[in-house]
Amino acid sequence: MLTVRPASVAGRFYPGDPVLLEREVDRLLSAVVVPPEEPLPKALILPHAGYAYSGPVAASGYARLRRAGGSVERVVLLGPSHHVAFQGLALPEADAFETPLGLVEIDLAALARIPAVRRSEAIHRPEHSLEVHLPFLQRVAPRARLVPLAVGEATPFQVAEVLEALWGGSETVIVVSSDLSHYLPYRECRAMDEGTARQILRLDSALPREGACGAAPVAGFLEAARRKHLHPLLLDLRNSGDTAGGQEEVVGYGAFAFFEMGGGRS
Repeated sequence: MLTVRPASVAGRFYPGDPVLLEREVDRLLSAVVVPPEEPLPKALILPHAGYAYSGPVAASGYARLRRAGGSVERVVLLGPSHHVAFQGLALPEADAFETPLGLVEIDLAALARIPAVRRSEAIHRPEHSLEVHLPFLQRVAPRARLVPLAVGEATPFQVAEVLEALWGGSETVIVVSSDLSHYLPYRECRAMDEGTARQILRLDSALPREGACGAAPVAGFLEAARRKHLHPLLLDLRNSGDTAGGQEEVVGYGAFAFFEMGGGRS
């Protein structure tokens, strides 16, 4: 019998009704135009706010996976811990995550390859940074199993070591969950996020904490991406003042794709 981590933010960050949720995800994906010559990405950095705010930005990345035709078998999903402070990385104790669209099973076989990482229900139970990505993944990679990693206080080298163990081939995609700057006036947010985007596109792992709430998982991924010589591409860079809010205090969102040598774009 599967041990299931139930949905925590359904009905708040995204629709809790399965019909409405499927319709909303498909609407967001259908609004994205992907160049036909663009290869499938090995990795994505995408935001994790409520769909009204960051959904269009996240969709710009997930639309790239929709063309994979179900060939993605594993998604390594990393995001920050907003509720529980801890050292290192943490897996859930569950065998599957639940959303209104059904279950996403965890790739238990892949977990055996990971260097020592704790397992904690308390860290994962309230966390939205991973959960909000799952309905998108259920629509674009329905066969994929999940390796969900919450990242606490961890160095880029610690995160990169785990990613190296899970890297795999074309069957494996990495998704790093992070918003950018938080609660700045619109123009200040734009300036800071543009600077953060430049760092990400340089594969520069020395990210300031104020530049991204997921600075730790992003920095660790960038360390791995640099070692693997991935090619980055900026897909979208907006904030809540552009999507569904006022401009006095906004949150920044960026979408980035990363391609392996021989098939990528710089």
